[in-house]
Amino acid sequence: MHGVRSILIALVLVAGAAHGATTVEDIRVWSENGRTRVVLDLSRPAQHNIFTLRSPDRLVIDLKDGLSSTQDGRGAVRTIRTGLRADGQLRVVLDLNESVRSRSFTAGPNGTYGDRLVVDLQRQGPVHAVKRASDVYDEGRDIVVAVDPGHGGHDPGAIGRGRTKEKDVALAVSRLLAARINAEPGMRAVLVRTGDYYVDHRERMEIARRNKADLFVSVHADAVGDRRAQGASVYALSLKGASDEAAKRLAQRENAAVLVGGVSLAGKDQVLASVLLDLSQNAALSASLNVGDKVIRELARIGDVHRRKVQQAGFLVLKSPDVPSILVETAYISNPEEERKLTSSAHQSRIANAILGGIRNYFYANPPPDTQIAMNLKQSPDQQVNYVISRGDTLSEIAARYNVSMSAIKAANKMRGNQVRIGQKLLIPVYAGS
Repeated sequence: MHGVRSILIALVLVAGAAHGATTVEDIRVWSENGRTRVVLDLSRPAQHNIFTLRSPDRLVIDLKDGLSSTQDGRGAVRTIRTGLRADGQLRVVLDLNESVRSRSFTAGPNGTYGDRLVVDLQRQGPVHAVKRASDVYDEGRDIVVAVDPGHGGHDPGAIGRGRTKEKDVALAVSRLLAARINAEPGMRAVLVRTGDYYVDHRERMEIARRNKADLFVSVHADAVGDRRAQGASVYALSLKGASDEAAKRLAQRENAAVLVGGVSLAGKDQVLASVLLDLSQNAALSASLNVGDKVIRELARIGDVHRRKVQQAGFLVLKSPDVPSILVETAYISNPEEERKLTSSAHQSRIANAILGGIRNYFYANPPPDTQIAMNLKQSPDQQVNYVISRGDTLSEIAARYNVSMSAIKAANKMRGNQVRIGQKLLIPVYAGS
């Protein structure tokens, strides 16, 4: 990893130790490829509040109790200042070199560290999963989507009351989805299985990685004992699942075949390997949740959804550390009405179209910079991107997403006001350099 440094700062609690206050024992900072991670090692869990300030750019973290120190930073962090506020809270101020987006989460003890507060900083712009450093793509490459039909062969998956097998539905929808992806300019599909045979769960994930996929989509049909359950769902990896996978890969890191983002973990010490893996996993998970949200919105337009938000679970096929991955439960095969729909070629086509719509919305807003779609968007100042309004969309958010003004969108669509409605189609003008 280029430019990775760690700062270990021994900090002494100024007040509150007598009543068992939380002590900030260390602050560690790493920087890599435009991303910076700040870790506060704590003596025990603590509540925190984070906000940003501009002119100059600062990120402020408020914790209970207090200490005082000033340190140099790394990456996006110029210096770190700490101080005790009048209300007894510790304030940690990160003086920033640039405007960043922040994401924070707490982590419990592991084999190396105790309780931690982790703050990830990234330069403003779309979040992309860490790609393989050794990859050299030709200019204008296709966006690669690995499409995984669930189950197969000896594993039929769930079976409906009408004897419909999940593996058959998954393969039918996946074939349609792959065909539609291949028909999209600048996109290419890789089918994980093309017939009725079984592929090991971990091998499905590795097929996507070997093909340098930008996204992995696993297609399934849900089932429960209650035949009334209905609707589609979209899943991304849970934090517990990510943690388990990280532990597994770290334990195997001396194996030269263990790669993350194209970088071998062999020979890396525990801390460096952990940081490499965390950075990649967090970027992949963020992208997974983002694309999953786009897909569930599109599925909601063609039928019922079981949950309107992306769910998180520890499915093995979602555990790739460097490929954004989602699992789509197309409907409940245990519901007789939905089972009938799942056997309909017309409804299978609608499902494939909805999944593609979500994928397309995501990648047109977040195209990997070396892809043909990204280059087209920059090289065609008068290009129009077709966008379909989903629940929760606002004109201001769409304008920010495509880096164009609201007035430009309104002019392109001859709109008088700022209101949009679900299902409305907009032409988004995308200009060179946006």
